[in-house]
Amino acid sequence: MDLDWSALGQVTAVSLGVTVAVVVVFALGVLGLARYEGAREEGGADGGTSTLGMAQAGLCFLACAAVVAYGIYLIVPQFH
Repeated sequence: MDLDWSALGQVTAVSLGVTVAVVVVFALGVLGLARYEGAREEGGADGGTSTLGMAQAGLCFLACAAVVAYGIYLIVPQFH
């Protein structure tokens, strides 16, 4: 049995990079929700911060969902 160590290293590096990226994007989504809630608790005086926080959260969570959906697409052979 022959192992292509270079290919294994590339797969490991890409997997680690994508995992870290998804975690960071998810954390930014949680930060956006926290901004939204903080602006709401303060009485909503600054509508821009509230709207920006909700938009940030929505985009980040949408990006995470897209990565998960693409991963499922790659794994399940019926989708090809």
